[in-house]
Amino acid sequence: MTGVREDGLDARRIRFAHGRRILCDDMHITAPGGSVTALLGPNGSGKSTLLRLIAGTLRGEVETLALDGASLPSMRRRERAQRVALVEQEWSTAEGMTGRDIVGLGLLPHRGWLSFEGAQTDAVATDAALGRAGALEFAERDAATLSGGERQRVNLARALAQRPALLLCDEPTNHLDIRAQLDALALLASLARDGMTVLAALHDLNHAAAFADRVVVIADGHVQAAGSPQEVLTRELIARVWQVDAEVLLRPGSDRPLIVFDAAPALTR
Repeated sequence: MTGVREDGLDARRIRFAHGRRILCDDMHITAPGGSVTALLGPNGSGKSTLLRLIAGTLRGEVETLALDGASLPSMRRRERAQRVALVEQEWSTAEGMTGRDIVGLGLLPHRGWLSFEGAQTDAVATDAALGRAGALEFAERDAATLSGGERQRVNLARALAQRPALLLCDEPTNHLDIRAQLDALALLASLARDGMTVLAALHDLNHAAAFADRVVVIADGHVQAAGSPQEVLTRELIARVWQVDAEVLLRPGSDRPLIVFDAAPALTR
């Protein structure tokens, strides 16, 4: 496949429509390996849809979809599940499943449904994923009793147990308090430093500015801008895409942007 990146995610000519509404129109998204790429855009811009298209849980038109130079659509389902994990905002569980049971589902692509060998190894891997996601205290809890934030941590641990090369996160700070939000974002940065490719849909621009190596802004079915937070998150782009006025400062002790929003009414197009 000519022109495909050999390191990280390369998705080209992505198209998807819901009824008459076009959510993705000839989009080109890249997420370099070993980095955190933040996917930004207004509500309804198609961030969740785009992640599901890349993960393969939603069907659409994609001319090229490659991870580390290998075509994801050409892989068998199990192989693709070994390479790509998706952390969605909301998820349901079977009755009576514990946090540990949920995280154990992440091991299935590597073991298969009917394998009962290596239970001790699986327990170690499950505990390691729970620990890294800050969810070990929820291991024996009935998943139905977990709060939204607790469920979010368990779901992230399930994805970590999958040991993916590409981690897709849809609003990973959803339902979390401030400390837990920062912990989750720091975890994504740590995973990227370990070599994982991370693509995370975020709604907080300051989170993206502080933690992402690269940002991709989408709106109206198209990529509006892509590059480093310093290059992309400008006052002009924020006004055009989000219809708000903002002042873009420098974060103390850093060259990263700090965005202060004006409390005045939204700008008009």
